[in-house]
Formats: sequence, C-alpha cells, structure tokens
Amino acid sequence: MPPPAVARAIVSQGVVGVYRPGEDPGARHKQPRPSGARRGERARLPPPFSLEDQRLRLPESPGLGWPRRARSRCPVGPENSSMSQCAYPEDAGYLKCDVDDASETHEESLGEEAFDTVNSSIVSGESVRFFVHVNLQVQPSQAAESELPDGCGLLHTSRKYLKLKNFEEEIRAHRDLDGFLDRASIILNETATSLDDVLRAMLLRLVHKPDNTEPDCNVDLLMAVLFTDAGTPMEGKAVHLLSDTIQGVTATVTGVQYQQSWLCIICTSKSLLKRHVCISRLVRPQNWGENCCEVRFVILVLAPPKMKSTKTATEVGRTFATMFLDITFRQKLLKTRTEEEFKEALVHQRQLLTVMDQGPNPSLKNYSISSICVQKSHQPLQHKDFFPVGKGIREDFARRFPVYSLDFTDGIIGKNKAVGKFITTTLFLYFACLLPTIAFGSLNDEITYGAIDVQKTIAGQSIGGLLYALFSGQPLVVLLTTAPLALYTHVIRGICDDYELDFNTFYAWTGLWNSFFLALYALFNFSLIMSLFKRSTEEIIALFISMTFVLDAVKGTVKIFQKYYGISHGNHNADHISVLSLLGLGTSLNTSFHTALNTSLLANPPELTSVSSRSAEHPSRETAVLSLLIMLGTLWLSYTLYQFKKSPYLHPYMREILSDCALPISVLTFSLISSYGFREIKMSKFRYNPSESLFKIAEMQSLSLGAIGSAMGLGFLLSMLFFIEQNLVAALANAPENRLVKGTAYHWDLLLVAVINTGLSLFGMPWIHAAYPHSPLHVRALAVVEERVENGHIYETIVNVWETRLTTLGASILVGFSLLLLPVPLQWIPKPVLYGLFLYIALTSIDANQLFERMALLLKDQASYPPTHYIRRVPQRKIHYFTGLQVLQLLLLCAFGMSPLPYMKMIFPLIMMAMIPIRYKLLPRIIEAKYLDAMDAEH
Repeated sequence: MPPPAVARAIVSQGVVGVYRPGEDPGARHKQPRPSGARRGERARLPPPFSLEDQRLRLPESPGLGWPRRARSRCPVGPENSSMSQCAYPEDAGYLKCDVDDASETHEESLGEEAFDTVNSSIVSGESVRFFVHVNLQVQPSQAAESELPDGCGLLHTSRKYLKLKNFEEEIRAHRDLDGFLDRASIILNETATSLDDVLRAMLLRLVHKPDNTEPDCNVDLLMAVLFTDAGTPMEGKAVHLLSDTIQGVTATVTGVQYQQSWLCIICTSKSLLKRHVCISRLVRPQNWGENCCEVRFVILVLAPPKMKSTKTATEVGRTFATMFLDITFRQKLLKTRTEEEFKEALVHQRQLLTVMDQGPNPSLKNYSISSICVQKSHQPLQHKDFFPVGKGIREDFARRFPVYSLDFTDGIIGKNKAVGKFITTTLFLYFACLLPTIAFGSLNDEITYGAIDVQKTIAGQSIGGLLYALFSGQPLVVLLTTAPLALYTHVIRGICDDYELDFNTFYAWTGLWNSFFLALYALFNFSLIMSLFKRSTEEIIALFISMTFVLDAVKGTVKIFQKYYGISHGNHNADHISVLSLLGLGTSLNTSFHTALNTSLLANPPELTSVSSRSAEHPSRETAVLSLLIMLGTLWLSYTLYQFKKSPYLHPYMREILSDCALPISVLTFSLISSYGFREIKMSKFRYNPSESLFKIAEMQSLSLGAIGSAMGLGFLLSMLFFIEQNLVAALANAPENRLVKGTAYHWDLLLVAVINTGLSLFGMPWIHAAYPHSPLHVRALAVVEERVENGHIYETIVNVWETRLTTLGASILVGFSLLLLPVPLQWIPKPVLYGLFLYIALTSIDANQLFERMALLLKDQASYPPTHYIRRVPQRKIHYFTGLQVLQLLLLCAFGMSPLPYMKMIFPLIMMAMIPIRYKLLPRIIEAKYLDAMDAEH
C-alpha cells in the first residue's frame, strides 16, 4: 500500500521548552517518561484555516514541566521522507500561529508532588481532537491567605493556520528578504545549547550592529517580551513559554507531525523603531521540548507594534517560514560556510518559490462559469465572436428559462423563507424608484411645457418596470429614467422649437431609432464589448454617478438659499449666476437633478404662489434654513438606520428590519415634520400638472424625411448611452462578490429594454434603462451578509442573495398605484427630502467602491491600511500612482458630463468608450501590467 499523502504546513507552537536553573538540557533525554505521557501529539488535521485550539494550564511552579522523554536521535534531514523533495504546493500549505498568554494566581498548597494529565479537545470541521499531556509538579505555598496553591495560573493558547507566502503575487515577500540581505544578522555556528542563551546571543548581535538605529533597545526588556511568564518572574522559577512562534507541520491521515529542525520566533515591542530579523544556525541539534527536539535553525523577527498590515512581525515571519518549510533548502543552508553563501542560498530559494508560484491559478469566485456570458478574459475579441446573429440571445434564454419558476418561489416555498426581507426590500425599492420618478417628472414637465409630466413619468416607470420584472433575464436590475435621458429630452424640445416640429412625433422617432440600434446591438452580441471594461473603469464611472448625486443636492440647496435667504428679486438672477460660477456647479449628468430641475424649484411654481404677497416680496429665511435641516435630517436618519444592523441594540432581526426600511422611515418622518410640524413655513414642492390623456400615440407621419434623419442621429447617440449604462449596471449587479448563481442575460435584457422603450416612445413617456446605484443596492438589500475580521479590520461578505422577481414586481405595482395619490398626499413630500434621498444613495453607493477606498488611503496612517489583495501585491507607490491616474480620468468625465453646454454632454458616451484604449494602451506604459491586473482583480 502506498504511503498516505502528506500536506505541508507551518505551525506556530506556543510552548517550546521548560528549564530549571542549572539543569543540563541533555539530561532530560536520559530520564524515563512518566506513565501516561505520550510521545507526540497526534491529530486529525481540519480543513485549512479552520483550526483553533484553546488550552487551560493551571499550575505554574518550579517543578512544572513537560513530560521528559527519550531524545529522538534522527538526523536533521529525514524529518519526513515524503518531504525530501522540493515541493511547495500552495493548496496544501499552512502557517500556524500560536499565541500564549499566561496569568498567575496564588493557590494554597496541594502538599505532595502530583502528576496530572489534561486532555483538551476541540472540534473543527471534521472531529478534530488534540491531546495535551501536562506534568504538574506543585510545591508547597508560602502564602496562606489564598485559597489556591501557590504558583498556579492560567495559560491561554490560540492556534491558527497562516497561508504560505506567495512570492509571485505578494510584493512584500521580496522586500522582506531584500531588507534582511541589506542588514543581515546571521550567526552561522552558535555553540549555545539553551534557548535563553541562543536568543540572548541573537539579540546582542542586533544591538551591537554598527548600523544599529535603536537607541532604546534593551536586551533584558526584549527577552521579557519573548516569553509569556518573564513579565512576572517568580523567585526560583524559570519556566519559559515563548509567546508567539511559527513552526512547520506535515499533515497525514494519521495525525500532524511537526518539522522540528527550525523555529521562527516573532515579537513586537514598543521600544523598537524598525523591523529586525536574525537567523541563527546551531552547531548541533538541540532538544528544546515538545515538538522542538532537533532544532538547528532559529529565526527571530522583531517589529514595532504599529506597522502597516503587510509589514507586521507575523507577515515578516511568514515570509521566512515559507522559505524554511522546504527541507532541501535547509539542507543547503547546513552546507554553507560563509554569510555570503548563506545569502546566496536565500536568494536562490526566493527564485525557486517565485517560479513555482507562477502556475495557473483557478478562477476567482467561479461559482457558475456557465452562467457568465460576459467574462473578463485576457483573450482579445474575434470577429467570429459576434456571429451567428442572435447567438447571445439564445444562450441567455437557454440559461435563464430553466430557473424562471424559481424566481417566484425561492424564499416563499421551502424551508428557507425570506418573506420579511422581500417585504422590506419592496418598500425600499418603491421609495427609491418613486421619488426620483417624481423629481424627473417635474423636470420633464418644465422642459417640455407639460408634454411629459409627472403622471406620464410614473405611468411609464410602472409599466416598464413591470414588464422588465416579468420577462428580464436578470430581474435584480432596476430600470429608471435618469438625468441624461432628461437632457436628451431637453435637446429634442429645443430642436423642435427651433425648426417648428411636433415634439411628440420627433420624440417618438428618436426613441424608435434608439430601440432599433439597441436591437442590432443585442442581435450581433455587442455586449461582449463590455468585457473590455475593467473593474477600475467601472468604478470610475460609478463614482462619477455618485458624485452627481451629491453635487445636485448641494446645487439645489444653494438655489433655495438664493431665493429665500434675504436675496431680493431684483438682483436674483445676477446673484444666481455669480454664486453658481463661484461654486463651479454645472449641470450634472447622471440620475440626479439638472439645472432645469432646480430652476423649476425656484421659478415660483403654482404651489408656491399661494404664499402671502408679503412672503413673495420678502423671502423668508426660515424656509431656507428649514430646507437645509430637512435635507441633512433625512440623510442622517436614513444612514443611521442603515448602519443600525451593526449596533448592539435590539434583537438582530429587528435591527435588520430597521436597516432595510431606513429609506421609507426617513422619507415619511421628515415629510411629516415638514408638512405638519412646521406648517406655517411654506416648503417647495414638486411641479404637478394633470395630463389630459396618458395613452395617446404620436402622429408618426407628420415629419419629413430630413427630420426623421435628424432623429436617427440623435437616436444613435442615445443608443450608445443606453448600451453602456445598461450593460455596465448589469455587470455591477452581477459582480462576483455578489455570488449570484442563476446566470446573466446581457443580450436578452438589452433586447427587452429596446422593446419596452419602443412603447414608451410611441405614447410620449420617458425612456428608462438600468439605474445605478439602485441596482447594486437592490442586490445588497436581498443579500445575506456575514462579517469577518482580518488583522483587526472588519469586512462584510455576501453569503448568498435571494434572486427573485417579486421585489421589483411589487415595487412596480406600488409605483403604478401611486397615480391615485396625486397630487395629495405625494405633494406633501418636499424637495429637500428628495435631496436628502440623493445624498443617502450617494453615500451608500461608495461603500464598496475600491477607487474611493484607495483615495482614502492617502489620508490614513500606514498602520491602518487594510490587508486587501492590492496592498499585498502592489507597491504602495504604484497604488497611489494608479489612484492618481483614475482621478484624472474621473476629472475628464466631469469635464464633459457636467459641462454647461448640452451638446457636449451628448457625446459623453464616446468619452466613456475612450476609456478602454486609455486602460489598455496608455496605463501599461506608466504602471507595469501585472500591477494593473492585480488592482483590477476581485480579490
């Protein structure tokens, strides 16, 4: 029978050796083991990174020690015959870290010498059981006032696996070794036999180095930090337990075997200013206790406590421990005679590990490969990828149709029900869709002179959302009318006024041409082009959209203050222009109010003319101040409730409900405060003029061929905006970290959007497409989230998402019923509440934006950097370079997207497409491609 497979691991063992003053370290090998003591610890190894052992060790006395046992006189080389090859499998490697904390309490005497055996067991993964045998020898106590024997205490041991250092991806692995080679502290022939003497010699070597920059370095202080019990020494006792170590293990089907020829000791001290590494090679193997009976190499790592997450003592120790895990490398180090040869062996081992780490890596978070139609692959697109016609639509339909019924039953039928989450998400989606719809309906009513009003906007939103919820391939995507679409409507209105064209007809022809081009994009699989958009490009556009929410909320508030805060009507326009020019607030582009919307707020709409003539002539400052407070209050309450799930108050289920209902609660609360609490102060409300007919088809034959051709040009530019926005938002909703498993349908959804907007164009209703950040927020609202802690940083991880059609379906139905609530009570919602809504959406949308996180790094201390994948793999300077280049691209988008010239905004989709060659051609000339790919990776 072949030998069992072995897995490589590096384990940190907290308890290393026990010594008494004047004891011969070799004498212990000649003494028999007490009865009941076992030769080694055996365990079944749990899955990687899931092992944690906690032990309680009660007595601490001069006679306390581990059971003595006969020394294993095996040579250093054959620790494990299966490890003689230079094998370094990443999937089988571990670094296991133990941390021991000892506190001592007084106990009363137990009298005679006692032997005890403590069996401590844990269960993790498969039934994992560790047996720890402790020889307890307790001396009589001199203190009678305590109820416990003298010298007894508690020892807490925590074990964990550390992943092997990846020398190909983690840039810090090479920098750790380079720093050590520059300031090498190597002891090649250490003759000391005790652990204390070896460590003291290593510390003295570090202290007495010519280039030592540690003025406050004290050897005795560092020795005290190395051991758990050295901080509270007791007379006549010298039980040394190393606080923090890393050691290698080999896992077999019969248990775990320690690599006993080397030991890595890590330590942090406030007296240190820099990191230090010292390697000592002993003249002969030393037996230093359990699992350390053949030690030839000692690696000592010292570091200050406040360091960058990739520069801590544990990270540096992980680098050297990964190198010493290879037995062939250790045998080579035994043959070196000089420090230069020792360094050359280290450099050669680094090269070997770098080459071995360059093997193919599995796909990141590849939960359902067949479900992803737009993949971020490195293979360039070919002409054959766009043929045959309709291939993508057929694949999308075949992928999504088998699970279509599950979109209605998941979370409703079965054991795992999520009815409550569906209800709260539906309410959130209803308010998140209704309020922007009202805002843009009021804007369209202003710029089209009533041709497209609030009623038509709500009706189009309800009908389009209902059809998309029923027939789309990805129902978690939310459709909305947005600010760029209102901009195109404004341009069409201007063309019709200049050339005396019928607005409804010209609008319908523009929408039909847009749908025609979208259908061509879907049939010829043009959505594959979106695979060229890297994560960094998507996040630039997403952050730009979030910025427009903030800018428009600020812009609307400024206009309110201009009108109401003591500015007379005579010079209102001049002051309006001067303040806007001073603030640099142009017209915003995406999913937010434009200048026309804010103008409609201040241009004395009908509902504001009901104020007394004295108020109209002398604007009231109370209105401006209250508007600001209402906006900020809406933002504060909604975001506080959104974060309430992280608080310790109430039951977790109630915290989740309050978090999901944050937006509806805040909108209703401050609408009531504004309408009833301060009813004597008149607040601005949205513009509303009832429509004569909701469903009236435009007269398509009334336009000339030239006008139809002009509509085709506008329709083509509009289709590019639809194409990018629809696919980009769908890609963000289907991001790998969201763990959606039912698959995507980019081509089918694009065709469905074309069909929906065909009907909306004919009836003179606003166009709709996928909206950001509503779609990612919808996914997040349906997600089951768990928190994990890594190096002191808390991360939220999505476990699964309820992929259902019921939430968008219910929200669309509620939006349709809202037509019955016009004008009252919907007009009770003041516009400052809408501004607060936009601020809330912007704030919650940047939570997971990596570009915003890297911008925040510029203001953080390095010790506070999170241990993300790009922090580990990319040099810090390259990270800041890349962030600066992204900011420049963001400013380019703002220059066109927020320009006061409407026609410049119409070519904004071309600017977004131009970011593709910038990413593939320009950026690799500034930053290495491997670093760009690392920062564009998911993790």
